[in-house]
Amino acid sequence: MGLHHYFGHEDLLRCRFALSPAWETQEAVRTLNRPDRQGYHLPWLRRIRAAADGLDLRPLWLLMPNRGHSTDFISPPPSGPGVSFEEEIALIRAADPVAAREDMRKSLACTPGALDSDLGRSLLADPVRAVRELADLLERAWSVLIEPHWPRLRALLEADVLFHSRRLADGGLQSLFDGLHPDLSWDAASLTLTIERRSHHERVLGGQGLLLMPSAFVWPQIAGGFDPPWQPTVVYPARGIGALWTPVGRDTPDALARLLGRVRADVLCALEEPASTTALAHRLGLAPSSVSAHLGVLRAAGLLISARHGHQVRYERTPLAIALTTGDAAG
Repeated sequence: MGLHHYFGHEDLLRCRFALSPAWETQEAVRTLNRPDRQGYHLPWLRRIRAAADGLDLRPLWLLMPNRGHSTDFISPPPSGPGVSFEEEIALIRAADPVAAREDMRKSLACTPGALDSDLGRSLLADPVRAVRELADLLERAWSVLIEPHWPRLRALLEADVLFHSRRLADGGLQSLFDGLHPDLSWDAASLTLTIERRSHHERVLGGQGLLLMPSAFVWPQIAGGFDPPWQPTVVYPARGIGALWTPVGRDTPDALARLLGRVRADVLCALEEPASTTALAHRLGLAPSSVSAHLGVLRAAGLLISARHGHQVRYERTPLAIALTTGDAAG
């Protein structure tokens, strides 16, 4: 039993990471309807609750069964590593109505009574309208649930990708897959990646490789199973979600604040994972220019290093800074 991904030798060279604002949006929608997923996100829920109450999310929830096929076209795997929500929603709006109808039908069949419900029949009766209205609803959900918090979420997801990219470089696929999720297992002899499930499903990668996406909202589960023609994809819980919504500054040591100044110490302590100036500014509630100035001072003092990733410069603590922020500097 399980979801089995069968690799060819060419697929081993085509494993890559990506982030998806649209995926985080639809998983945030799912989280609103799944109390078992909400434990780490209570501060976020309190912030968005009033605005979320103004959304009628029932059409999306109906296409997100607790077990079985979730509609693929409303959360397609991203085409590249830095795709924007605007690019993704344009792809959703362009979905083929015939394929979308079958996609929705498969999802509705996984929830008892959904196919015969008024809403289910309405979605299938006019797939052109359904695609348009679902895309509109996803766009509204993005603006309310995710967009105001996207810099913080993106920083978490990018840090996860950096961490696991290093694991891949250090130990290969075995090391990478061993650290993603307990339900994920890699068999090097047969080149098979398996997600433990109660059902049986197989996917031959066929030279497409595998897309790996961290998610803040998929916890505690792991997702996969995109059917052709979609890129084979595994979505796993990002590292560090336990501190995702923790107010910055709460854990800043008083001694460090006296040494560096409160704001500069908060900046240093906020860099538990590498992050850009923009992401830090959003998390700290400070102007990017102020954060940039503090980062420059900390870097000049040997407490930070910086590296360019695409169009962004990310900052990371040096061993000395880690010792200072964790209280391990003695000796």
